[in-house]
Amino acid sequence: MGAIATAVQACRERIEAACAEAGRPTACARLLAVSKTFPAEAIREAHASGLTAFGESYLREALGKLDALADLPLEWHFIGPLQSNKTRPVAERFAWVHGVEREKIARRLSEQRPTTLPPLNVCVQVNVSGEASKHGVAPEQALDLARRVANLPGLRLRGFMAIPEAGPDHAHSRFSLLSTLLEQARAEGLPVDTLSMGMSADLESAILEGSTMVRVGSALFGARRTPHSAAQEQE
Repeated sequence: MGAIATAVQACRERIEAACAEAGRPTACARLLAVSKTFPAEAIREAHASGLTAFGESYLREALGKLDALADLPLEWHFIGPLQSNKTRPVAERFAWVHGVEREKIARRLSEQRPTTLPPLNVCVQVNVSGEASKHGVAPEQALDLARRVANLPGLRLRGFMAIPEAGPDHAHSRFSLLSTLLEQARAEGLPVDTLSMGMSADLESAILEGSTMVRVGSALFGARRTPHSAAQEQE
């Protein structure tokens, strides 16, 4: 068994154990492999281990991988902030966007989504930590943005996404805040079913607070191979 296959198995076991501890169904949280900065060959190996959903954040790099891996039945997720001039290729080629934080971006994605494709799955990104360095809408504005996204014909509102500040002292409360937002959205009748939260270091805490999708990169592929500047993140 290769290194990535071993890591995939170990991560699945972590997810199952966390689901059991939370009293939730086995494998209650979907595993999204965050493959940004890793080569197409690593994604092929992960797919051979049973993974089908992969997350990318650097558009130029991602499009090259989509082309190189077009022979595989993969589901592509775009994670993180998106500039207005980059929305079209995301709308045309991705299945999910984790990180809509502005109505303008949501409208562009809706308008540019091909009618031959299903609506683009969207999670509203929430800055649950209130950190200036983090992207996302403020928690008190998240429901309003979610309502607006839900009304756009090219999109399918799925729920909320967050990247809380690091550290065990903060994880549970931040994840709980996002879980509360999902409950409030459901109470309003919004068609939400997804909490995209939890990464390699804190997926257990996220699952305990209701995560339905954990975004795991380093625990599957190892340390990031190539550092990216803030400018490169929007390529």
